Amino acid sequence: MPVKDSLFARNPSVLIFLGVLALFVAAVTVLGEGVGLGLISTSFVKTLGKTLCLCLIAIAMDLVWGYTGILSLGHFAFFGLGGYMIGMWLMYARTETIVAASLAQAEIPPTPQEIRDAIGTQIFGVVGASDFPAIWAFAHSLPLQLALVVLVPGLLALVFGWLAFRSRVTGVYLSILTQAMTLALSLYLLQNDSGLRGNNGLSGLQNIPGAADVPQSLLSIWFFWGSAAALALGYVIAAFVVSGKFGSVIRGIRDDEARVRFLGYSVEAYKLFVFTLTAVIAGIAGALYYPQAGIINPAEMAPIASIYLAVWVAIGGRGRLYGAVIGAGVVSLLSTWFTGGQVPDLPLGIYTIKWVDWWQVLLGLGFVLVTLFAPKGIGGLFDLISGRRAPPRHGADLGPDTGSFREKEAEQ
Repeated sequence: MPVKDSLFARNPSVLIFLGVLALFVAAVTVLGEGVGLGLISTSFVKTLGKTLCLCLIAIAMDLVWGYTGILSLGHFAFFGLGGYMIGMWLMYARTETIVAASLAQAEIPPTPQEIRDAIGTQIFGVVGASDFPAIWAFAHSLPLQLALVVLVPGLLALVFGWLAFRSRVTGVYLSILTQAMTLALSLYLLQNDSGLRGNNGLSGLQNIPGAADVPQSLLSIWFFWGSAAALALGYVIAAFVVSGKFGSVIRGIRDDEARVRFLGYSVEAYKLFVFTLTAVIAGIAGALYYPQAGIINPAEMAPIASIYLAVWVAIGGRGRLYGAVIGAGVVSLLSTWFTGGQVPDLPLGIYTIKWVDWWQVLLGLGFVLVTLFAPKGIGGLFDLISGRRAPPRHGADLGPDTGSFREKEAEQ
């Protein structure tokens, strides 16, 4: 591939982003408790690792909404499914270790079936059950559960997207459908007979099987590295997708779907590819997030979470991959700061503002202000700093009006 046609030449922000991310990872590693100076606590390293995972799903959201024009209010469902898939193995393997050690003290060695029955009782006793549901068939195998992290969100997105896009559902109707999908999934998982422990969810996910002797300070750094690597890879993949002719087509779908369809492109196929790809990215992000959080339950998949995700991308600047990362990172860390009780209350005489209660009001106000006065979001500031302008348009019109694509644009 010629240098001028390479990904980095078409999208120079990729190298800048990777460089900044590498410096950030190096700084946290040096300052963290795991292998560094101990100036950053283990809990904050976990917070930073989780923030990187949220940045990854924000990239997915920006790809499907900012570039393709599909306002999905269901991507946190894919995020949660990825967490559940890896959480099943984590909980099974940890419980198996505990049960095997306990039964080893018996005079008669337990059979494999007795061990499995004891594991089932330990995991599902909280919901009054002891048998393993069918969805736990592969919970004993890490490779299979890792495959499900990708396959389950991907297949759900593929089926849902195929049904929605072939029916040409667009706009607010599609957003409502994705939100309904998320709500239905979360309500189903709330039931005790769903096979995933209902409202109790999966807990103890921070205890990694086979790493009982490894301190949490070191595990947090490992997961932080893994989250950073996934974010870097996700950014490169997303940048590749939005570059070149494929990126031009999905932007065209966002701006004028009817015209792109008239030009002969299979709009539904492009939408389905992007929707499925972003669901897979969201699932991977969730699989890295919840072992650092330590617990997952159906509340994590409530529709409000996907709405927050859209707010993050809007504040950061949709249609800019780095804007999505900035929006998710800034809002996530501010949320942790305000809701963690670290900000002192503000007394106003007759009323005292408690930031824990007022944080969502601030977030909503920020979203409204950005929408009204800074539609390009925080990422738009980089346009002002760099003096970025719209690309020059030269050549003859390729359509019946002066707003059509031009020859030079068609060649890029």
